[in-house]
Amino acid sequence: MNKPNIVFVLCDDLGVNDLRCYGRADHVTPNLDRLAAQGTRFTSAYASQAICSASRAGLLTGLNPARLHMTTFLPGRRNAASQRVLHPEIAMNIPLEIKTLPRHLKEAGYATGFVGKWHVGRDPGPSEHGFDSVYYLEEGRETTPSATEGGKAEYELTREALAFVESHRNGPFALYLGHYTPHIPYSAKPELVAKRRDAFEPVYAALIETLDDTIGLMMERLDAWGLAENTVFVFTSDNGGLHVPESTHARVTHNTPYRAGKGYVYEGGQRVPLIVRWPGHVPAGRVTDAPVNNIDWIPTLLDLAGAAPPPGLDGVSFAAGLQGGDWPERPLYWHFPHYTNQGGRPCGAMRDGDWMLVEHYDEDRAELYDLANDTGQQNDRAAEQPERVRAMRAALAAWRREIGAQENAPNPDCREEAFRRLYVDVDPSRFDPLHADHDEWSAIHAWRTDMDGAVARKRQP
Repeated sequence: MNKPNIVFVLCDDLGVNDLRCYGRADHVTPNLDRLAAQGTRFTSAYASQAICSASRAGLLTGLNPARLHMTTFLPGRRNAASQRVLHPEIAMNIPLEIKTLPRHLKEAGYATGFVGKWHVGRDPGPSEHGFDSVYYLEEGRETTPSATEGGKAEYELTREALAFVESHRNGPFALYLGHYTPHIPYSAKPELVAKRRDAFEPVYAALIETLDDTIGLMMERLDAWGLAENTVFVFTSDNGGLHVPESTHARVTHNTPYRAGKGYVYEGGQRVPLIVRWPGHVPAGRVTDAPVNNIDWIPTLLDLAGAAPPPGLDGVSFAAGLQGGDWPERPLYWHFPHYTNQGGRPCGAMRDGDWMLVEHYDEDRAELYDLANDTGQQNDRAAEQPERVRAMRAALAAWRREIGAQENAPNPDCREEAFRRLYVDVDPSRFDPLHADHDEWSAIHAWRTDMDGAVARKRQP
């Protein structure tokens, strides 16, 4: 078998339901809808962490972010008096002794290209980790509203990605395209913003439409060059969509029907869109609810390329399921020992079958949800299922010990009234932006002001 080419498109903060093919009626995504119709669309695809750097590290290494000690965004947050527990120190890069996706693919015979956002540490960067061709943007230049370039350099990045593909069209090649879209600050073509004025958030809707247009350009070129039939095309996101106001943006997106969003271990933060196309190999028009995780990509892509996945990974291959066979069955684990800018608290989570446990680290409390009947996580079943809760908490604790996960220490400088004001009096995880009334919006904006006063970020070293 000829090795398939690989095009891997990773978006930044794209929510699980932000595309029309996932049910988002106020967003226009004809090209991504067509990609889904030509491939398989996942409804239970998960990020390895509900926040950017950590999730990207999991994807690139096949290891859980907790094993890497990169469990939040880089460079992280300072501790604050509003926290009951302290953040652990985080790794600021992926060490070279850890073999990443591009190095695995190079050993399998691929030319490897990187375009766009990296965000897992500057030294070592993508070149040192095995990408043959690297295209960065200067910091801050990705956000410039333009009628020709989009709002987040979508067209520039796409041109560079296609230039790499064209120069390696004899294959096999592996392209990793990291879009900045739709991460804040939002910026989009002015004419598209006006066109989408009736959307939930018009600038956001215009961003999504621009992103979709660039995917259409890539699909068109792959067809024209005769590459589409032998190319695995992956489209996904690093974490869930942002559901609370942040920065200057009074409205962002919503993840309805899922709870919360980026920065939370609830489904709105961890479920991501995932579409995979490989004509003749991956069934077209299929929708699957099989749970997969982005730490599964190294073994899966190596399997598809006919190369043996290495031992010692936390991820497992779902190549058989992709091609019509059985999907892997295993528990999924998360360890997120951080307070987040979005209001998330230090938590762990475990999915076992249809049961999802959420464990709070800053108080002795766990929640249990039956995802088969409660995807929105509104009905906590912990009190009805104490034995299941005990067993899942024990399994989660054993997993943390096995991988050397970092624990939270008590915060000696915690001010309980500040903690309660930010995390108890208002519970941002339950804010539903799609259905919120005026009073709920007023409360969440007041909470945002309080949170901004408590948050201070470290400088990137």
